[in-house]
Amino acid sequence: MTAVDERGMTKFFEEFEPPEGVRVELLRGVIVMMASPDLVHNLIVLLTERQIPLDHWYPLQTQDVDIVDEASEPVPDLVVVAPEVLPASGRLLTSGLITMVVEVVSKTSVERDYGVKRSIYAAGQVPAYLVIDPIMGQCVLLTNPVGRGEAADYRQQYIVKFGEPLPVDILGIELDTSEFRTFPNVRPHRYP
Repeated sequence: MTAVDERGMTKFFEEFEPPEGVRVELLRGVIVMMASPDLVHNLIVLLTERQIPLDHWYPLQTQDVDIVDEASEPVPDLVVVAPEVLPASGRLLTSGLITMVVEVVSKTSVERDYGVKRSIYAAGQVPAYLVIDPIMGQCVLLTNPVGRGEAADYRQQYIVKFGEPLPVDILGIELDTSEFRTFPNVRPHRYP
């Protein structure tokens, strides 16, 4: 896709109104629509959000993220940002202001969450990307982003199984994963 086409797609995406109950993201010029999430997904987001100390961080749900130099506007399950850097208003939050993004894997988002979004968040220089995976029963914390565009990635990866604590040094917390549930009757995948 050419740069002109990507800008056109971005403009279309800004004006697009999805049907009720449908979440929409722009990922490298591709519009991705998803149904409302599963209860397991929502509970994991809630349990994660409750552990982030509000005196230092704001965990924001459904916040559109502007990835500089990308035709991407992902909508992570959680965006963690220091309150003092937040703009007064706006739909898009620039990736350079974000400390951590959190994605909870769904049955249909495995490749996006482990693949394209990993690269997009690294390209946006988001310092930490946490993938919480109720299919595999694990959390994958990615840190130290490097590179640009589709070649961007994270240098460090730390994996814990549900039930084990996850040190999230960038936030100064240890995430309790003991109450995270898994999806029943779902085939395992091959990521990360």
